Parts: sequence; C-alpha cells; structure tokens
Amino acid sequence: MGIFTTQLANVVEWNESEEGVLLWKWENDEIKKGSKLIIRMGQDAIFMYNGKLEGIFKKEGRYDIESDIIPFLTTLASFKFGFNAPLRAEVLFINTKEQLVKWGTKSAINLPAQGLPGGMPVRAFGTFSCKVEEAEVLIDKIAGTKKFFTVSDVKDRIIANLDQLLMSWIGREGRDIFNLQMDAANIAKGIASDLDKDMQRIGITITDFNIESFSYPEEIRKMQEKAAAQAMVSDVNKYQQVAVADALGKGGSSGGGVASDMVQLQMGMAMGQQMVQGMMGQGMPHQNTMHQSQAAAPAAGGVPLPAVSPKFCPNCGTPTGGMKFCGNCGNQLFQ
Repeated sequence: MGIFTTQLANVVEWNESEEGVLLWKWENDEIKKGSKLIIRMGQDAIFMYNGKLEGIFKKEGRYDIESDIIPFLTTLASFKFGFNAPLRAEVLFINTKEQLVKWGTKSAINLPAQGLPGGMPVRAFGTFSCKVEEAEVLIDKIAGTKKFFTVSDVKDRIIANLDQLLMSWIGREGRDIFNLQMDAANIAKGIASDLDKDMQRIGITITDFNIESFSYPEEIRKMQEKAAAQAMVSDVNKYQQVAVADALGKGGSSGGGVASDMVQLQMGMAMGQQMVQGMMGQGMPHQNTMHQSQAAAPAAGGVPLPAVSPKFCPNCGTPTGGMKFCGNCGNQLFQ
C-alpha cells in the first residue's frame, strides 16, 4: 500500500523554465494524497476551488499539502483524502519578481509642429519595469481562465496607450520637439505615473519607465547636424582646432591635399582676424610705427615732414585731429 500511495502522490511546483511569465497554472488539477507543494523564492502559490480563491501562500519552502496547506484553505479545511478521492483544485503560481521590458513605438507619432501641416513624425524607444502587485486582482480581471500570463501581455496593453501618452506629455509646457531628448526624464516620469494608474486596474504596478532615445526622420537629423556644424564654424577657434584635427587624420602636412589647404586658409584667416583685433585694441600701433619712422627720418637724413597731418602723433601716439602740432607733447606733425 505504501508503494501504491507513493505512485499516486505528485509534486505541485513551477520551475519557471520560460522567462517573462507572471502567472502560470499547474497543469494537473488532481492533487493526490501525499502530494507536496514547493514554493521557490520570488513565487506565490494560490489555491483555487470551484472558481473561488481559497488561499495564497507566499513563503518559499517545501510543504505537505494534506497537513500544511489544506487546514488553512477556506472551504477545504476539513477535506480528507480517500483512496479514490483526490483533491480537484487549481494551483496558480505568481512570479513576484520585477520584470524589465524593452519597448518601442510601433509607428512614428506625428507631433504638432509649426510649418508642418502633417506634424513631425517621431519614434521613441526605452524600457519599463513591472511586477504583480495584487494577485487577486490579476486573477479576477485577466488570468482567471488562462494557463499563463506574460510580460508580453503587459507590454501589449502599454503600447496600445503609449502613443496618446507620448503626445500628451510631449505637448505640455511648450517643449521643443526638435530637442526632446533633453527633457526625456520629465516626459518619462509623467508617462510612468499615468501607466501605473491604468495597470493597477489589473493588479500590475509600473515600477519604472525610461525613454532611452527619440528618433527623427533622416531629413531632420541632417538638418540638425548642419545647424550644429554652422554653430561650431561661427567660433573660429573651435573650427580651427577641429579642422587641424581633421586634416591630420587625413594626412596632415604630409599630403593632406585639399583638406590641408583649407586648414592653412582657415588658420590664416583666424590669425589675420586676431591681428586686426589686437591692433584695434592698441590704438593702431602699425600706423604709429609708420609715422615714427617718417618723423625720425628728417633727424637722420634730412627727409622733410609729411605734407598732411597723420592721424596719430609719431612721438606719443595721441590722435592729432588734423593739428600741425601734437596737443599732448608739442611735436611738429607736418610742414
């Protein structure tokens, strides 16, 4: 009899052989005398009888169903196993661990944009995390008649609502639709709150929601790159550094060809601009030097003074204002 009883006994357990399953139903409804229940870490075991939830067991371990489980079931506390009377009950296992899921918009979302009648088509990608918060609600609303319920089912529900949520949160506070990545964290935070409220109706909570990137049409991406390049070129120093690095990468001074010529041209332009700016800040010293040489010539070789007044005194650099003698040092400026 002991051998026969052992043959009838079974083990009620879930090995979680597939990832992403949130609820799994034990396939054999007949629980025989001597059967054991195994609950692993991150699992809950739920006993159902005649469609009614009888008990939830959360602590991991190995249990004798007859002595450790049945006494705690609501309507089966006095159930006695007979030789031909197995317990016909359903056992559902809940995965209580947090699940990380990747998401992406199925198609581009047309966001309202000035000058674009059809809107700006934008795609978004990221991740979200979810877990079963209330097993009773999940069973009642969704999984009561299913053998399993997965994160893919959760993802489908989220994607179905995501387009409207993205449009709603992106359109708030006058966000720049050409630079959404800068405000991605705030957009994601708002979406996470709305999604969590919706998913709690089926016993699921959204613990995290992230937007990793926004994707624009190729034409818009090229325009952004061009604008960034123009902004960089406006700063001569930055452009010079980038141009030199680019030329060196293509051969530098040992045969850079057109790239090398362009670098030399830009460097020359930059140096010329810097020289002009320096001379303007120092009172046009090149003119002073010219007039000083002209003023010094008569003393050395008897060269006459210029016939018209220079703009600056060659002796002290003071503006002359067309005067014959410098108002600062008294030096004669022209004949």
